Amino acid sequence: MNTKIAVIGLGNILLKDEGVGVHVVNAIKQRYTFSPAVEIIDGGTLGLDLLPLFEGKEKVLLVDAVDFAKEAGHIDKIEDQNIPAVLLSKLSVHHIGLSDVLFASDLMDIKPAKITLIGIQPESLDLGLDMTDIISSKVEDLIVLALNTLREWNVECVLQSPQK
Repeated sequence: MNTKIAVIGLGNILLKDEGVGVHVVNAIKQRYTFSPAVEIIDGGTLGLDLLPLFEGKEKVLLVDAVDFAKEAGHIDKIEDQNIPAVLLSKLSVHHIGLSDVLFASDLMDIKPAKITLIGIQPESLDLGLDMTDIISSKVEDLIVLALNTLREWNVECVLQSPQK
């Protein structure tokens, strides 16, 4: 069965809050199971290399640190044609790649019918493996928002049994 939905976490985990998207999708992948039609992907800082991950997908959910020009920890959900507008203010090099991927996928006629970006305003992009307290405290909110988005897309999110 081909995957029709991709959940892609973006960011550089070496730059504190910038890696929040990767941390969120890894937590989702660890805690939940999905039908084979759903692929959970650590997109890291792939940039234009994300393009093949869009191909053949009906829906793509992205999770990332986004400069909303708001207070640290602000969470927002942006959909479809509104996504490039929010990426005009760049946090890092991978945002340039995401804008390019969206543009290229449109040009190549492989753009998914639905693209949603769940973003959070970072507090720090300094070198470091640990996210700031404010962003760490919002990870569960991001997970819930991502799962609710998948449920809106009629995806069953099954919580895995704890390992003993």
